Amino acid sequence: MSTKLEEYPAENAEEIEKQFAVKVVEHARINGYIYIYILIIALEVYWKLLTSTKGSTLRLTRIDDEIYEHFTREFQEFSTKEFVSLIDENQLKSSENKAKWRKFMMVYENKVDNYNFGTLLRTDSRGEYEEKTTIFVPRIQFYAFEIARNHHGLNDWIYETYKTK
Repeated sequence: MSTKLEEYPAENAEEIEKQFAVKVVEHARINGYIYIYILIIALEVYWKLLTSTKGSTLRLTRIDDEIYEHFTREFQEFSTKEFVSLIDENQLKSSENKAKWRKFMMVYENKVDNYNFGTLLRTDSRGEYEEKTTIFVPRIQFYAFEIARNHHGLNDWIYETYKTK
């Protein structure tokens, strides 16, 4: 497999993810694993926020309401509590949704810092970050789902569980 990442050469999401993974590894090696370290720190900071504050009261960006409204308008299939609670990775990364997500993301190019920076998202809001229930997504996709989950109170259990510890 080529390590050169081109803009749109891949025919499927799997090939794009492989190319991206190669670039992440190269970048991590060059930068002493800084990227992976930052990714882990961001994940830990977000989890710490959820353990200390109810998700339903948390704001992740200065434009949470705009992101939520745009997300539920563009992705009506993800606008319900059930669909943001448990994410089907195949549906999320389908060829139909890939084009919609690309268009969605570009709206935030100048509004959200590092909108396309890769981050980790839990596929199941009822659980913690684990290998089998975590996927790699662009930051704006993480924000869209986590803002929706917080809007529906789906992350409040984390605070309730950890407040007594």
